[in-house]
Order: sequence, then C-alpha cells, then structure tokens
Amino acid sequence: MQTTLSIPQKTPVVRAIQRITGTSRHLLLCSALLMPVLAYPTNIYAETVTQSYSIQSGELGSVLNRFASQAGVNIYFDAALTRGLQSSGLTGEHSIDSALQQLLQGTNLQIVKTSADSYQLQANSSNSTSEVDSVTLAPVQVSATGIGNTTEGTNSYTTGSMNTATRLGLSIRETPQSVSVISRQLMDDMQLESLTDVVNTVTGINAKSLDSSRFGFSARGFDIDNYQIDGVPTTWSSGWAAGESQMDTVIYDRIEVVRGASGLISGAGNPSAAINLVRKKADSKEFTGHASVSAGSWDRYQGTVDISTPLNGAGTIRGRVVGSYVDERSYVDLLENEKTVFYGTLAADLTDNTLMNVGISQQQNKPTGSTWGGLPTWFSDGGRTDWSRSKTTAADWTEWSSTHTNYFANVEHVFDSGLKLYAGYTKNINEADLRLLYLSGAPDRVTGLGLSASPAWYDVEREQDTIDIYGSLPFDFAGKSHEFTVGFMHSKQDLTTDNRPRVATAPGSFYDWDGSYPEPEWGEKTTYTTQNTKQVGGYAVARLTLADPLKLILGSRITNWEIEGMKWNGDRYNFDHHQVVTPYAGLIYEINDIYSAYVSYTDIFNPQDYQDRNGNYLDPLEGENYEAGIKAEYLQGRLNAMISVFRIEQDNLAQVDAGYLIPGTINQAYYAAEGTTSKGFEAEISGAITDNWNLMVGWSQFQAEDADGTAVNTRYPRRTATLFTTYRLNQLTLGGGVNWESSNYTLATNPLGQTEKLKQDSYALVRLMAKYQVTPALSAQLNINNLFDEKYYTNIGFYSQLAYGAPRNANLTLKYDF
Repeated sequence: MQTTLSIPQKTPVVRAIQRITGTSRHLLLCSALLMPVLAYPTNIYAETVTQSYSIQSGELGSVLNRFASQAGVNIYFDAALTRGLQSSGLTGEHSIDSALQQLLQGTNLQIVKTSADSYQLQANSSNSTSEVDSVTLAPVQVSATGIGNTTEGTNSYTTGSMNTATRLGLSIRETPQSVSVISRQLMDDMQLESLTDVVNTVTGINAKSLDSSRFGFSARGFDIDNYQIDGVPTTWSSGWAAGESQMDTVIYDRIEVVRGASGLISGAGNPSAAINLVRKKADSKEFTGHASVSAGSWDRYQGTVDISTPLNGAGTIRGRVVGSYVDERSYVDLLENEKTVFYGTLAADLTDNTLMNVGISQQQNKPTGSTWGGLPTWFSDGGRTDWSRSKTTAADWTEWSSTHTNYFANVEHVFDSGLKLYAGYTKNINEADLRLLYLSGAPDRVTGLGLSASPAWYDVEREQDTIDIYGSLPFDFAGKSHEFTVGFMHSKQDLTTDNRPRVATAPGSFYDWDGSYPEPEWGEKTTYTTQNTKQVGGYAVARLTLADPLKLILGSRITNWEIEGMKWNGDRYNFDHHQVVTPYAGLIYEINDIYSAYVSYTDIFNPQDYQDRNGNYLDPLEGENYEAGIKAEYLQGRLNAMISVFRIEQDNLAQVDAGYLIPGTINQAYYAAEGTTSKGFEAEISGAITDNWNLMVGWSQFQAEDADGTAVNTRYPRRTATLFTTYRLNQLTLGGGVNWESSNYTLATNPLGQTEKLKQDSYALVRLMAKYQVTPALSAQLNINNLFDEKYYTNIGFYSQLAYGAPRNANLTLKYDF
C-alpha cells in the first residue's frame, strides 16, 4: 500500500524549503563538486603487510583500539562482546590476520573480514551463549581513523557522533545543520595551541584580533559570543575578556562547531555558530600517556605531559592528568607570556551501567608588555601609516593576566531499556588583572607627537554555575525506531569589574616609543560595573522515523532570561525575557547508504550587551534561520562531505555608530539595524581518503545586508577557504595547507574629518609540517606557519586602529609515547 505524507503548508520545515528555494540552484551547482568524491571507490585501501607491533596487555576493547590505530583498519563490535575480557597484547612482526588471532586468544570470539580494511567481531558460533548470540553488531567501531565520538588515538580528522546541535548523539551526516569537527589528530598535526588557532581553521569561522590578548570570533557575518565546554554554554564578551580566546587545546579531545543558530541547547543563541570544547576523558584501563617538549620562533619553549592510569585492579576507577608549561616571547616588542595549564579528572564505574566523572582544569596566562587596542592608522595630516610588525603601543609595566578555572562533576546511568539519565554541575571562573595603556589619536608625520595616553587598571571576575539534567530514550513505534530527549538547564553568571583612578601624562614622540612610559600612581580600587545574568530553560527534542529513508527532528525550548547590574556611572539596570520559545525542526532524507539531504529551521533569540550613544542597551537579536544541505559519508564514516545553503533573517543587529562612544568611556557605541539578512553557502570534506592520506578542506561565502541593501559587518571577509592535508610514507609524514580569505573593510573617519574605507586585501597563509617516527614511541615534528612571510592585518578599523598578523615562524616538537 502506498503511503502519502502530508505536511501542513506553514510548518517551519516547509517555510525553510520555501525560503531556500531561491538559492537552491547554488546547492545543486555545489553538489557537482562532490561528485568525484561520491564516485570514489570504497575498496581503495592497500593490502596490509607485515609490520612490527608493541601493544601492552589490557582490557580487550582498549587493546583492539590500539591495534586498529597502528594497523590502519576498522574493527566493528558491540561493547557487550568485550566487556570484562582481557588480551595479552601483541609484540613483534605480524600480519593483520595473525595479529588478530593472537589478540583474541581465549576469548571465544572470532573475527570476520568484511572488506579490504574492515573487520567484524563476533561470538564464536560453536561456543556462544544465548546472551552473546543476541548481540546486534556494529553499534561501536574501533578504527585507526575513528568512527566513535572520541577522536584521540584514532589518527582521524573526523568523528562518529556529536551532541552540540541536539544532544541526540547524531553522526555528522544525521545532523541537519552545517557542522565541523577539529579532531585531536588535526590539532596535533597543525599544532593548534589555542581556541583562536582552531577558530581560524574551521570552515566559515573567522578570528580578528582586538589587541595582544583578545580575539573576536564570527561566522556567517555575525559575532560568536558564547562557547561550550562539554555542552555547557558560557557567555563571554570581548570587552571584558579574561583569557577565553586563549584557552589551550591540550586538555581537549576535539572541538565541535555547529554553524547557524543553536538555541535549542544554549537558549540565548546567536545565528553565527556554537563552539563546543570536548574534554579528554579518563577512560584508559592501563597506564599510558605521552610527554613532549618543543622550541619555536621568538624564544618559545613548551613542555607537556599527559598521563592516564587505572586506580584499582579492576580498572573501574581511572584517573588522568594533563599539564603544560609555556614560556614565550613575541614578534611584538616588549610582549612576553608565561602560561601554565593543569587538568585532572577521575572516572568511576559505579555499576556496569553507571559512570561518574569529576575534575578540575585551570589555565593561567601571565603576559607582560600587553597592548590595549592597536597601532595608529593615520598620521595627523590624513596620510596612512606603515609600521613595522614589531611596533607596539604597550608600556613595559602593562599586563593582561588571566586565570580560567573550571570544576565539573557528572553522573550518567543507562537502563536496560536504553533509557539514559544524565545530571551534571559545572562551575566556571574567569579572572583577569588588567594594567593597561591605551594610545589614541594620530601622530605628526615629522615629530611623532600628538598621541594621547589613557592608562587603566581593571580587575575582572566572571563566575558561572550551571546545572545540566537530561534524559534520552530510544523507542519503537509503528515498526520504526525513534528517540526522545528532554532536558533542563539552570545557569547563573555574575560579572564584576573594578578600576582605580589615575592621572595620565603625555606619551611623547611615537617614533621614540620604547615602552618606558611611567606607570601612574593608582588610587583606591572601586567597583566599576556589575552584571548578574540568570537563564533557566527546558527543552525537548525527538528524532522520528517517518519512513525508512525519512527522519524528522522536532524540538523546542522555553527560556526565562534575566539580567541586572550597575553601569560605570552608578546607574542600576535590569530587564528580562520570560517564556521565550525557541523551536527547532530538521528533515533528513537518506538518498542511499552514502548520500542524504536535509532542511532545517530555528528561531533566533539573543539578548546583547552592546550599548548605544546614550548608554542604553540594545534590544535582543531576533530572527529566523533557514538551512538546506547535502551530506555524504564515505568509507564507512572515515570521510565526510557536505554542502549547505543558508538564509538568516535578523533584526536589532548591533552596528558601529561611527564617531560616537558610550558616554563616560572610550568604548565604541552601537546602533540597532533592522531587517538584516545573511545568505550564502558552505562546503567541506574531512577525513581519510586512504590509510595514509588525511584531508580537511572547506569553503564558505555569504552576503549580509540590511533592509536597504547596504552591506553590514563588512569587517568580516565574505569568502574564506581552508585546506590542510597530510600523507604518511612509512615513518615520514608530510603535510601542508593554506588559509585564504577575501578582502574586507571598515568605514572610519580620518583626522581630517573625512570618511575613509580601511581595507585589507585578500591574502593567503601557507603552512607546512613534517613528522618523523624515530621509533614506535618517539617522534619529531616540525611546523612552519606563514611560509611566504605575508604581511597582513588581523584587524583594521577597530577604534580606527590596526593590528598586524604574525610573520613566518616555526616550531619543533619531540614527543614520546608510553
């Protein structure tokens, strides 16, 4: 009997289809770019030859993971098959077949080869119990290139599942939004040390420096003003930055990015992107780890250690410690930094189905010679400046010290029915001690005189407590499999800033600037501003199988949001938004086992802390986000590809109010733009093309305009491209890539009172890497960034100033695994 699905004409999904129809031809055109990949054969992997292995004994699942990583194969199995089983490990020369036979000795399990590079673990039919016979195979995969959600140790540039968009544990292909994953392997290969380094690598995401310690992030033409740690949203503002953009990646397994609105989980969400930093876990039942040392340009030195170990004989209690220390100079005069990172976590199997995690992480940044703002753009006669990239506006006493501390505890239990319950608590503390000097104005071309100095000393503390509870239940109905998740999140954030009065003196000639500007006599510390924000939300989302190839994801969130505080002038303020409904809808059609198409829709609601020329806060962002795309999953999940088109309709977008500052401050004033739209498309391919060849390549472009057709947020490049690839030749791995962005500009007023376009032309940054495996445990890796020493701006027009990007630099790392 033929079944016809009837969808009401005004559902969000249908509206999304209607909105996107106008740009769907771009999607069809872009899909042609994927056809060579779609046609790529899945049996291209070379036959495995005999090689040397050194794998310690331990829990069978962990041993198989290590073997798959070294051998470059996929092994599919259900976790129930290996639970409680041990393996004696593997040493010496083996073929894959002989190695697997030895690893499985005494387990009553057998391995079946399903393709040139894939194997399936099964119960031995002659000695199986009814319990094992009932196992449904392949919900879990151990792979050298990874198909589980954990990416560490998989050599992979992708992941098997992610929770950032919906908390349904969907694969990249199943998620009805444009997503990217920066895996542990990719971070190591590219030596992406900070969150800013990662952001500059993600398709369609851009980072612009504000000064030496602050970066602003954007996507699809809009600011990114929050991030997540293990799915817990944290709001931050670059205006009171406390090291957020400098967070070190050493403690994270992967960083997931969902482009577009993500209000279902975060509540108050921007239509730009959600960035989720996923911590490393204490999941090893044997002693393992690594240590590394590195040295780089501008006297940069780093030491890192990462150790995992069981804490009892059964391995049901496990611990992990990660530590890192960095001492570095900079290409910018006077700028130095000392950074320490610590992360400790414990995991305990309270029962076979109950897991508890607790931990703490802390990062301390102690930069000196910190800048506040950038370099002068003009001379006083209106002519453009051209400074050395090492030029600074800092004094020798300035600093932007920050400490980021995170405490967490969570427990999850999985019932026999498949019901999963999760409860977690997180406390996040960001503190900063800012002794700064701001130089403004335009110097005389001949004398260098004419700048004004504004010293300031601020203390910043941002503290957030979050309770996160949710449950997820898979169920069958009408012969189809479905899943339902419901959750609750309560978050309270307190921000306090203090300052001290001071008297400034003239800075003298900027040509003679060497940072010796005298530190002023500071007055008593007083409270400058306060801000207390509370957000309470409940959400529900379901993945429904309407037909075998057609799935619907439908969800909604109700949010209560409140804020109160004190402005710099002592005025009190408070406002709130109650019972704000944020819907989410996605429709996915599986064309075949590789290829699927989707459309999605979500509302946008995001209170903002921009202020106008009168000091009033702008109304919340409001709008709608529409998206459609085509996704593909090749080589059993080892390679992912996608293209998407999007349209964002938004009101109350903050725009620079040129020539106006917030009263009583040197902070830029903004106005709210109505009828803003952003539309464009994105494409990405990431993963393994062969056993030895990894690839990550992406393209993004958008057009953002207000209701009158005037371009908005022109400081963000409209087109960006990113590429990085590695190829392994026995012990040698060679890699390289390029980041390209189109031109961007800002309109600003020069010293003669004329409006001028400050423009950064398009540019490309090329990087190379080479890694040599000296022994199975010891490796040496060299990375070179900005190979052709491109001189470019990382920001132009911020307070009518400019900042230069880093010149060519290199870093050499020695790493030892144990």
